[in-house]
Amino acid sequence: MKKYIQSILLLAVAFIMFSCEQERLDPILTTADGGGTLNEFVAYDIASTDPTGSNVYGRVVFYKTTLEQTLVQISLYNTVDNLMHPALVLEGPAGTATATLLALDDIDGNTGEFSSSKFFVITDTAFYDSLEGESASLDANVSIFLSADDNTIVASGDIGINAMPITTD
Repeated sequence: MKKYIQSILLLAVAFIMFSCEQERLDPILTTADGGGTLNEFVAYDIASTDPTGSNVYGRVVFYKTTLEQTLVQISLYNTVDNLMHPALVLEGPAGTATATLLALDDIDGNTGEFSSSKFFVITDTAFYDSLEGESASLDANVSIFLSADDNTIVASGDIGINAMPITTD
């Protein structure tokens, strides 16, 4: 009986030892279609316009993807905590009463960046090329509002034909 217990115990230990072995996989270093690095971008300043002096300012960066989409990233300073600041692309230069061309995601006042993700995706394949270069035609500005209930523009910045980019690549 003692011999059987030893054999069963030895078999159980061997089974446990071999069942814990994990296969080591090599990393996959290729990217999926449409993936990779973002090499082409254009950036514009967003300046404070708030008459109450909140001094919200920052930068908007447009990236061109390999799928001809445009990714938008906004980074702001001095945003109001616990408020969501709507961000819109408005027609015409900053400071003019104009129509909305594109509603971007809201900016989280706690972080100064988009609330839902790091980038907002514009699927219009011609958008990026309308910002600068020979085919520049976009007559617009990016405006940041105090809140959904208060239409005070706290910061804005011209884009496209209305401004020279601060950085391009």
